[in-house]
Amino acid sequence: MAVDKISMNFSNQFEGSLISPTGQVEIGEKADMMKPYHLLFGALGACFYSTFVSVANKKRLEFKGASLEIEGSKREELPKTLDYVKMTLTIKGADQSKKEQFMRSVDYGVQYCSIHATISKVAKIDLEINFED
Repeated sequence: MAVDKISMNFSNQFEGSLISPTGQVEIGEKADMMKPYHLLFGALGACFYSTFVSVANKKRLEFKGASLEIEGSKREELPKTLDYVKMTLTIKGADQSKKEQFMRSVDYGVQYCSIHATISKVAKIDLEINFED
């Protein structure tokens, strides 16, 4: 099993740093800091996109890039776990004749992303796919 490790350092307030072997992110309530759900949505998006792009590359599907927006809501009752997540993937510059292959790659991204699988245990996740020239 692959092992990974991060460390976190905080002040006596909710303000600190997440340090990984590859970078650092500031965490807290200030405008230039990441909040916990921003980190969670970022992890979901990164995991999903990494899986999707790996499959698309194996299929030799060419495209210019993509954008991914993720939003969600929490339950009112405690603990306030996620209730709903909407992911919107826009694939840019893809060959429209290969749309079906892109959609299968998206399906694999959902199926094999472990973070998607984890979050889907507590929240409904919808995924919208758009193609842009």
